[in-house]
Amino acid sequence: MVIHENINLLKRKNKLTWFVVFRILLGLGLFLKGIDYIRNKSLIRKVFTDSTALQDYFWLQTLIPWLNLLCGVFIIIGLFTRLAAIIQIPILVGAIVFVNARKGLFAGDSELVLSIAILFLLMVFAIKGSGPASWDKWIKKEDNNV
Repeated sequence: MVIHENINLLKRKNKLTWFVVFRILLGLGLFLKGIDYIRNKSLIRKVFTDSTALQDYFWLQTLIPWLNLLCGVFIIIGLFTRLAAIIQIPILVGAIVFVNARKGLFAGDSELVLSIAILFLLMVFAIKGSGPASWDKWIKKEDNNV
């Protein structure tokens, strides 16, 4: 009986470890994309100039890179993970609709599959939260100790 409980505990810890790894990788990817947009402003500027629907929202080309940076850091450390994921979901939907879907799935520089995977992960973290190894969890423990 004890062996069975230990195996179940090990399986649960392994699942939680992968959950945290995916959270950190997702946050790191968003953070690096924000740095990429800030370094090369023409990447995001081209999206807004090529799209007639986005020309009225030109101010978003400044906001999106900073949101990627900030939300990426929050997701990495597990602080306000749900909120950060919810903020990123419309940005990813916009990337899928206005950038990747226009290029097509089989274009050489298409990131459509990656964008859909990131959108899926954002939805998972928006629903599930940050997981066990996070600042959110640490703050809750501190509040319970007080």
